Amino acid sequence: MATKRTAEVLLGAFQDEMVTRRKFDVKNSKDEVIMTLYFKPITRYARVKAQQLAGPNADALVVSTQLLCQMAEKEDGTLAFDMSDAPMLQRQLPEKVLNDLELFLNDIKLDIDTAKKE
Repeated sequence: MATKRTAEVLLGAFQDEMVTRRKFDVKNSKDEVIMTLYFKPITRYARVKAQQLAGPNADALVVSTQLLCQMAEKEDGTLAFDMSDAPMLQRQLPEKVLNDLELFLNDIKLDIDTAKKE
């Protein structure tokens, strides 16, 4: 029996995680859910692709919004955004909305009250 390559062992160990999506409810200023977006884990490939789309001298915020447009899915698995939506989202949405989405996408849990105390 052939020994599995290290890469094959790693890929097999995280296969379930790669297809598991996390759910994010987008709420308006009245705290009403206006849509639900789903996110699979970010891969290095996805991050590099977003950086390439944003351009070589792009700001981290531009790359982050490109990554959001690339990764956000609707419930049926189709992309929630077109890549051309990124500039429009950056220009016309409150920054807090994009921050909340991008923090969730990057699986960053931020407790503002705790952060203020530190």
